[in-house]
Amino acid sequence: MYRARENRIVCQKLGLKMSGPPLGRPPANLSKEQKRQANESERIRNSIEGKFGQGERRFRLNRIMAKIYHTSETAIAITFLGMNLSTWL
Repeated sequence: MYRARENRIVCQKLGLKMSGPPLGRPPANLSKEQKRQANESERIRNSIEGKFGQGERRFRLNRIMAKIYHTSETAIAITFLGMNLSTWL
């Protein structure tokens, strides 16, 4: 999700935390806690993005061409099931 002003407002209303640098000019100095939190959020995001990349490359998640919305949802769910099963086995 992009860190645009509208998205930040929606996430704030829903109680969701967006990771990443704040909008505007970066602060001159950050506390150790803020740096630690930013690094932890980046690690979590990288692992999630990597799993989606694996789904696109290895499991052809980017090649779903179903015409009906429900069929697309089913194909995506089956792909993620296959990804979880391959990890589990």
